Order: sequence, then structure tokens, then C-alpha cells
Amino acid sequence: MSDLPFTLDQLRILKAIAEEGSFKRAADSLYVSQPAVSLQVQNLERQLDVPLFDRGGRRAQLTEAGHLLLNYGEKILTLCQETCRALEDLQNLQGGSLIIGASQTTGTYLLPRMIGAFRHKYPDVAVQLHVHSTRRTSWSVANGQIDLAIIGGEVSPELQDSLEIVPYAEDELALILPPDHSLSRGELKRDDLYRLQFIALDSQSTIRKVIDQVLGRAGIETRKMKVEMELNSIEAIKTAVQSGLGAAFLSSSAIEKELQMGILHRAQIEGVEIKRMLSVIINPNRYRSKAADAFCREIMPAFTNLPIDLSKRNNSKADKGSSNAAAAKSATPETT
Repeated sequence: MSDLPFTLDQLRILKAIAEEGSFKRAADSLYVSQPAVSLQVQNLERQLDVPLFDRGGRRAQLTEAGHLLLNYGEKILTLCQETCRALEDLQNLQGGSLIIGASQTTGTYLLPRMIGAFRHKYPDVAVQLHVHSTRRTSWSVANGQIDLAIIGGEVSPELQDSLEIVPYAEDELALILPPDHSLSRGELKRDDLYRLQFIALDSQSTIRKVIDQVLGRAGIETRKMKVEMELNSIEAIKTAVQSGLGAAFLSSSAIEKELQMGILHRAQIEGVEIKRMLSVIINPNRYRSKAADAFCREIMPAFTNLPIDLSKRNNSKADKGSSNAAAAKSATPETT
């Protein structure tokens, strides 16, 4: 068989240029010189006998051939990473890595505690946490860039056949008020909500949409609620409520510290419990490392209020699942 017309290093360079938008930033991200990057691209184009970049603009733009090579190159690099991780597993958790994904709330308030427990038990395993929207996180699991994820939103319909989606834990949404608020002394009635001034996340954010959906299922008419202020972070909302600027609905996992300190009041609503389901997502057609198995088996059960069983969803390699994996082809997910 003739030699391949590209190397793994050239594929890594191509991917870096596509991600960074310029040869210089790609060189910086790979810790090599810009002339070295340019030379590798020139050699690659000569070996393939096609141009890979349109060089007319300020930003490096891939040609049609460049997009095609990048699409396959990302799959090749992902398989190489899986191979290395499978070999690392032979050391029986004396090394290796674990990549976990999460949506915003779970990634900020739940996963750090879980990772801390895992690192205490397996200090030699390198752990990465990627916190993004549910949509982007789901695509990363489908494409093999993340081992597993815990999310609070819904997986895109086009990925539901490619992923295992396992109910993990109930997360209650809490109504928080300043401790000295006039309604903080007793149970609220549903109609009281429509007299409060609320602080919320931006209406286009994924978390805001999830909260509105959960409130709607609980019979609360979100369109009647007075949103006086929109902020772009959960921490900013908590500070605003502490300062007496309004009320808010937040995940109970996000306010544990403030409740213990007495700087926020959690109000009860008569006859209403507002809960959402957190889910674990994994790709059953990708290799699952011993580190990922240990995290699922030993750490996750300690942080849930529901029974879970991921034991049957073990290392099923992509030989039988390549058709499903095709559904998660290297499309670029939108970020919310």
C-alpha cells in the first residue's frame, strides 16, 4: 500500500488553523513557529494536489477540499486519542484521563464536588471538566470528545438515537427571597408569585428556557411574572436577591452555601414542588475508559436521590455502532 498523503501532525495543524482562524494563532496554540505551520500546510497541499485554504482574506478560510479533509481528520484524531486512552487503561487507573461535560448549573455547583471525590480516590487520573450548553455538550459526547456528561436540558432529537440518556437525579428549583422580605415569613400562595419582582437570566439562555418550561409544567404562568431585571450569571442573580432587588428561581444546588449562611431565604409555595430531571448522557458506541467506568460506578451514585444503573452500558466499540455514530458526524453545534 502506498504511503498516506498526510501525517497526524498535519491533521492537527489543519484543525488548529480552522479553530483559531489564522496560521499565527494556530502556531501559538501548538507551541511551534508560524513558518513551521506554513511549511506543513504547503507540503500537505502539494501531497494532496489541492488547495486547502483561500488566502485572499484576513482570516484563514477552508476550501471545499479543506472542509472535507478536516471532517475526516477530526474523526481520525478522535480515534487516535481513544487508542491512547485504551492503552493507558492497562495501567489500571495509575494514569490516564477522564473528560466530563456538564451544562451550566450542574457544571458549576455539582460536578466540582463529584470530581473532588474522584480525585481523592484516584489522584493519578487527569480530569477535565467542560461546561457548555446542553446542546454543545451533547454533540461533544456524540463525537467522542467527552466521556460522559450530566445535563439539565433536553438532548437534541437528532442525537437521541446515538446516545444513552439515563435519568440521574431530581433537581428542585427553589424560589429565593431576601431574608427580610415581607413574604419570607410563611408559605406563599401561587398568586403571590405574580406580585413579586423577579430577577432572571437572559430570555435566550438555555437555563432560562429550562426554568420557564419547568415552571409551566407546575402550572405557573411565566408570562404573568414580572421580570424586572435580566442578568447573565447565576452568581449575579444571587447577589442581586441578597441586595433586595427582587426574587428568583434557581436550582437548589446553587444556593446551599447561601442558605447555610442565612443570606438568602428559600420560600415554600403552597401545593407546588418544582423539579426537573438531570440526565447522564454517554455514547455507547465509543470506548469507555476504566476511569469513566469508575466515576459512574463509584462516584455518581453517592450524589443522586434516584437509583441508577449504568453497568450494562459498558465498552461497546464502534464496530457495531458505526451507523449510529454517523448520526453524530462532525457537524458544528450551535452554542447557546
